[in-house]
Amino acid sequence: MSDPLRIESGELTAAEILEALREGRRVVVEAELLGGTHELSLRHDGDIYYCDTPTTLHKHDDEAGMRACIEKMGYGRAE
Repeated sequence: MSDPLRIESGELTAAEILEALREGRRVVVEAELLGGTHELSLRHDGDIYYCDTPTTLHKHDDEAGMRACIEKMGYGRAE
């Protein structure tokens, strides 16, 4: 498995993040959450997309759901 791609929230577009996930990379995002800076992990196992935050694990069945999450939460910058 390759090293995770480490980024700050808004550093890459949602498309760039999704491309890394499709390539099998885990993306670790440093983001402002819960009044502080935290790391969260985005990953794809080939079937399900995962967004593992300090408080919960979100699952998305498809790329559209993951894109919506990335955009809603501000992990990727506007395209």
